[in-house]
Amino acid sequence: MEPTTRFTPPSVVWAPPVPPKPPVIMKLFLLIIQRNMEQFQDHNLEYMVQNYYEMADVDDNLFEDPELPREGVYGCLDLEFEDDVELTKPKTDTSALEARNGRDIQGIPWERLNFNRDMYREMRLKLYKNYENLSRSPEELIKECTEVETGHNFYDFQFNTRLVKSTIVHFQLRNLVWATSKHDVYLMQNYSLMHWSPLLRRGKEVLNVAKPIEPTLKYPGSLAQPLSRVQISTMAVKDNLLVAGGFQGELLSKFLSQPGVAFSTKIAADENAITNAVDIFHNFNGSLLVMTANNDAQVRVFDAGNFACLSCFSFPWSVNNTSVSPDGKLMALLGDSAECLVADAESGKVLANLKGHLDYSFASAWHPDGQILATGNQDTTCRLWDIRNLSQSLSVLKGRMGAIRAIRFTSDGRFMAMAEAADFVHIFDTQSHYAKAQEIDLFGEIAGISFSPDTEALFVGVADRSHGSLLEFNRRHYDYYLNSIL
Repeated sequence: MEPTTRFTPPSVVWAPPVPPKPPVIMKLFLLIIQRNMEQFQDHNLEYMVQNYYEMADVDDNLFEDPELPREGVYGCLDLEFEDDVELTKPKTDTSALEARNGRDIQGIPWERLNFNRDMYREMRLKLYKNYENLSRSPEELIKECTEVETGHNFYDFQFNTRLVKSTIVHFQLRNLVWATSKHDVYLMQNYSLMHWSPLLRRGKEVLNVAKPIEPTLKYPGSLAQPLSRVQISTMAVKDNLLVAGGFQGELLSKFLSQPGVAFSTKIAADENAITNAVDIFHNFNGSLLVMTANNDAQVRVFDAGNFACLSCFSFPWSVNNTSVSPDGKLMALLGDSAECLVADAESGKVLANLKGHLDYSFASAWHPDGQILATGNQDTTCRLWDIRNLSQSLSVLKGRMGAIRAIRFTSDGRFMAMAEAADFVHIFDTQSHYAKAQEIDLFGEIAGISFSPDTEALFVGVADRSHGSLLEFNRRHYDYYLNSIL
């Protein structure tokens, strides 16, 4: 991944205080979009958290709704959070009923603007520039792509809240939203690890990583060390354990049922040793382990109980993403290479080179049956690999606009979701051999996606200055018995 690239996400929409005549507003509108897209390509972009919301020459407050609560120093709401705060639905949130009655699911007031949603989408598709590290031939890529029937609805919009706002630290890392149940979602909001309850519509700060962190798990020979002002670049949550990686090579873990941080340390000392990915998994013996991928080209395996480092594997390029197969025997390795690797999870021995992608990869996920591996790439595609024959990809799924930065399967294996860097989340029906899909169309950088373990909910974090939010979609069920009667 890019170690020196800095990024400030463009604000989704902007409106002048006094609308000029239509021809002028359209010219201004196009200039704003073009400028934002040019910023996205700049190799000196700002992506540090403290610079996340700065937009030179554009006053985002002009578009903000006055009812939206302002943010505090560390991104927490300017309400007394203490333990819990009961948050009733403000006007900035959107319900399913309001969406059915015509309101935009993100609460964007298109009726107050001088351009409509379709116009903005058309311009966005036309001017958006996907970030690439390697040159490629899109014509050849398109020929490989699977023909997909879109327009299906597997998950229906349920709720959008702006009481918690997803944020990102590095524009290529988008694993910052995790659901442990359909009633419990964890996400990063600047320096705050937030918990959101869709049932109670309550927000709660679980951990503030801007403050000094003193690990509670200490023993002779432990790697634990205190940290402060950690910029969380990636995270994973499994059952009661949350593990997060930092922008300066940090690693920290927290048991959600216990106060404080159990373990924290810097696992990599290199200047650009960002912790790009963390994975929590059971090995083939059933032991709970944690795997980290860093920009120093190292993959490390830790015991999830005492965080002793059990293994360290070296690779020829920065490792951007790792994921372990459901049986704990294989691991997928993706990084600053067009090729992806499948290796033995215990020894680190490379078993296969996956060839087909045209750029660097940043996302992977295993189907629950362990037979299919999905890899997401900056070439705007997700490739599916049959683990029984890795000589070529089984299928190539194309995004609409940009790099594939996050991939998730439902626990029953029925659906796979892939998120682009911005604006689009695609849900594929695996039973149709990925030939049927739903496209979720929104505006803003996508901080992460997560299915609830029971498959009933899909959560999407949107990182945007004005309309950053957390969206919830609920699985659609068909009552075939009633349909047969009717």
